[in-house]
Amino acid sequence: MIQNLKRHFPQAANANFFAIGLNYKKADAEIRGHFSISEQAQSAILQQAKDDGIPAIVVISTCNRTEIYGFAKDEIQLIKLLCEHTHGTVDEFKNVSYIYKNTIAIDHLFKVGTGLDSQILGDFEIISQLRHGFKQSKKIGMINPFMERLINAVIQASKRIKNETEISSGATSVSFASVQYILARVPYVSEKNILLFGTGKIGRNTCENLIKHTNNEHITLINRTKGKAEKIAGKFNLVVKDYADIQSEISSSDILIVATGAQQPTINKDLLFLKKPLLILDLSIPKNVSEDVKDLDNVTLVHLDDLSAITDKTLEKRSKQIPQAEQIIAEIKEEFDAWLKTRKFAPTIKALKGKLNDLKDAEIDFQSKKIKDFNQQQAEIISNRLIQKITTQFANHLKSEGKTIDESLEMIQRVFHLEDNV
Repeated sequence: MIQNLKRHFPQAANANFFAIGLNYKKADAEIRGHFSISEQAQSAILQQAKDDGIPAIVVISTCNRTEIYGFAKDEIQLIKLLCEHTHGTVDEFKNVSYIYKNTIAIDHLFKVGTGLDSQILGDFEIISQLRHGFKQSKKIGMINPFMERLINAVIQASKRIKNETEISSGATSVSFASVQYILARVPYVSEKNILLFGTGKIGRNTCENLIKHTNNEHITLINRTKGKAEKIAGKFNLVVKDYADIQSEISSSDILIVATGAQQPTINKDLLFLKKPLLILDLSIPKNVSEDVKDLDNVTLVHLDDLSAITDKTLEKRSKQIPQAEQIIAEIKEEFDAWLKTRKFAPTIKALKGKLNDLKDAEIDFQSKKIKDFNQQQAEIISNRLIQKITTQFANHLKSEGKTIDESLEMIQRVFHLEDNV
């Protein structure tokens, strides 16, 4: 695909296209944190890349990955650029990183942008990061035609896969899976009293999913720090109760969702004085609901591990969509390859057109002096049309060429003495 970048893009002379980075597969959260890129660091990386003469670059940084895509003389140029603006070292990076070059780098970018390389298969959140990185780079002139066309192709593939496959369908997050569990097993859920204990990240996400999917107006929040619960409650117009009221609130609830994130159980059977059945969902790691609640006849306890089965089934279903997603990627990559091929011979066609125009100008000048009442305007029109037809014919021929395109280009350059102009 990319055999000679100099011929395609003179500004990328002596460069290759690289993808360098690290992600959740080999680097744990602490290591990923060392290479996390802030907005300020991203701007600094782009500016230094510009100062260093790198022709094009895009930076992506999420909680699961940090990557740089760009043209460089070698991969170390991009690695040093990353390490100089993060808290990671080159040696640390090499232990957990991946480095892809040219065609393989392009393949990787397509997988990342279409959710095939995400921690949760089919998660398309990364495409917004790619768009943001692209816009930041373009803003300071760090995008060349190759990068622009490639990233737009990846965005197109992402849209098609999202619309034409079911690779992003179903529940994958814990919060979503818990609400799906409730919807599947609790009749008349909109009429039930739901108590959410704990308003950390999982608690907030669960709260949003409850409101979105249950149409329930009887949701109460409790958190040890009441202010945090009140912030969320204000956003959704929910009721907040004091932690001291938790026992009475549980007794009037039909569903208790626990997402407290404590190191020891926060709910046990001594807190439960129940007059009706209670479904408890424990979304915490480690478990925050004591096993002794099962001693009570009217309690149903569901742990995080039970909910993960819903997620596993979803991912299994999503994985069946991979061949269709890969087919879509292959189609769009074929279009990209065809465009890249035209970039390969575009300089030769442009030089050929220039050569023919020079011949035309010389011939018209000669004939205008030789022929009486010579109509220069008509000669220009006819000559220009002929030049357009000739160059189009050559371009169509080169498009249809396979492995012999280099030989055809060499022949055209030699016949018309174009070597100095390409």
